[in-house]
Amino acid sequence: MTKAYFEILRSGINTTLQDEGRLHQYHIGISFSGAMDKRNYLISNYLVGNKSNPASIEFAYQGPLLKLKFGKVSAAIAGNVIFNIIRNNSTIEEGVCYQTFNLNPDDQVDIISTSRSVYGYFSVQKGLMGDYFWGSCSVNTKAKIGSNEGEKFSINQKIYLNQSENKFNLKKINYLNSKIEFIRVIKGTNFNYFSDLGHETFFSNEFVVSKLTDRMGMRLEGPKIKNIVDTNIRSEGLVKGVVQVPADGNPIIMLSDHGTIGGYPKIGVVISADYDKLVQLTPGTKIKFKSIELSEAENLFKIYNLETQNILNQI
Repeated sequence: MTKAYFEILRSGINTTLQDEGRLHQYHIGISFSGAMDKRNYLISNYLVGNKSNPASIEFAYQGPLLKLKFGKVSAAIAGNVIFNIIRNNSTIEEGVCYQTFNLNPDDQVDIISTSRSVYGYFSVQKGLMGDYFWGSCSVNTKAKIGSNEGEKFSINQKIYLNQSENKFNLKKINYLNSKIEFIRVIKGTNFNYFSDLGHETFFSNEFVVSKLTDRMGMRLEGPKIKNIVDTNIRSEGLVKGVVQVPADGNPIIMLSDHGTIGGYPKIGVVISADYDKLVQLTPGTKIKFKSIELSEAENLFKIYNLETQNILNQI
């Protein structure tokens, strides 16, 4: 039997394979990577019955145009996404997020764009074929590791399915991608490098997400945060969500494909419970920070995990 695959008719802006990420490789300079918005990644997979870290397509802003060759597949898209299904008889159906749909040979999925958000996820039953490195197929284009030789997908490439024939089960969930007023942070390891005025500037003012934002980091623009010790430090370990402040005083938030060491002072770290919402902020969005203690961050992460599991249990 011929293996089913998607032919890429339009690649989109930043289309890659992602899963839950790459564990325990920081010591060799390899970051976590994985789906930027983990909750939406999980929802898209649970809708089609996947529960074991499968490879899904992550796209940003404009998504890909995909044509199924051979086989039949059950699929779902999660996120605030505008898309159409173009049947092999040229009939166009308006896509519905958080609801499964079936695809037959020569049907197309036209993922037009995300809406007031950045990332969306396209998953199929049994997942997509990926090349695994250190336990993950996630693509990190900065490090050139992961599936597709560590590169974004391009036009005319093929993405193969793990299973060519799938049974279709209609599943859907009512899910709203909510926003929060503040992005909460705990104090960074170099918090005392900044003056009291610098702390006040960081926590009392709005910043704007700049266009210089990708899977590696999010640059912010706004009032300058004053450093009173040193604008450079000896390079040391970084984690996802850490907020660095270089000499120009504009914060940079490290995201999923961040470098694992850096030499800018760290004023804070975005809590894990707010990370999904952070990465969905589009350029031009205003952002405010709120300081919380580590114990509260830990409790909020427990709540986030419970909420996520409750959502998945409804599918």
